[in-house]
Amino acid sequence: MRSIRWLAVAPYLALIVGPFFVNRVTPLVFGLPFLLAWIVVWILLTSLIMAVIYAVDPANREGEP
Repeated sequence: MRSIRWLAVAPYLALIVGPFFVNRVTPLVFGLPFLLAWIVVWILLTSLIMAVIYAVDPANREGEP
């Protein structure tokens, strides 16, 4: 279980360290500058990653038969 929790580090690194590497205006992604598209995608991916961690965590299954 501990290994899956390391997934939570990916959004942190992507949103804190990533902009130093992807800070460009072009290419445009759906009309957004690349940096803004990067941030939006990682916000959505963060939700997905947290849902996976929650679903896999055995502490959340205590109430199930």
